[in-house]
Amino acid sequence: MPNIKQSKLDSLLRAAEVSCSENGARLTQRRRQVLSALMQSSSPLSAYEVLDLCNRSTASAMPAMSVYRILDFLEQQLLVHRLSTSNKYVSCAHITCDHKHFQTTHFLLCEGCSSVEEVDATQEASDALEQMAKTVGFKLTTQQFELSGICTTCQNSASGGV
Repeated sequence: MPNIKQSKLDSLLRAAEVSCSENGARLTQRRRQVLSALMQSSSPLSAYEVLDLCNRSTASAMPAMSVYRILDFLEQQLLVHRLSTSNKYVSCAHITCDHKHFQTTHFLLCEGCSSVEEVDATQEASDALEQMAKTVGFKLTTQQFELSGICTTCQNSASGGV
């Protein structure tokens, strides 16, 4: 979410706070700071990139271990996702959604600009993947897909806008 307006950021952070509260957890100032850094980034961030951004924006330094714990917390709260292929994090695109999210999460990763789009998968797709795995005696532990390609912006740049 690059160049996110402050009002949109505030709205997303309020929704995250409500979500945490509904789960019996708190979105502390440091957790909020880490989530905000991810929300404002145009590409996935490693824990150390998050740490660097957070430490640049505050007078008191945040320890690296705190960032790892916070990222784990935010992931458990379904507010961020860890991309397995790069071990980087993105904020969830569905923090303010009212609809139910299924097990299957798809991420479209641009090889040109490193942007990430989170897209919905249907329950049918999730069920089909589960069945395919069962057919060969495989038990899925996650259904997160990370698909690489070129985004529209990069495609247009490469073709001269044609």
